[in-house]
Amino acid sequence: MAVPNYTYLKLKMLGPNDVITIESTYEHAYDCDVECIEYAEALTEAEILIANLDQLSGKAPNSKHRVGTFEPTEAIKLVLVDPACPDDRALRISATLDIK
Repeated sequence: MAVPNYTYLKLKMLGPNDVITIESTYEHAYDCDVECIEYAEALTEAEILIANLDQLSGKAPNSKHRVGTFEPTEAIKLVLVDPACPDDRALRISATLDIK
């Protein structure tokens, strides 16, 4: 039972004692429009991604790789987490990365 007025950016509705008026600004309305557009674009991109994933799921998997195994596609090197305490805790990173 609310009455919106888009020209003045007001919403009026009957309250328990009197008419309740909710006001806004043009900047806030613009921000809401931008947010809605970004949300709609994200939904569209998600739907396209889901469609692409459905297409890919029908293809035969690569027989070289097994499920549950990790095989890097490029050379790796081990970097100790704490060089002062060599207890076999190391990170595997790309061999092409700098020391930094």
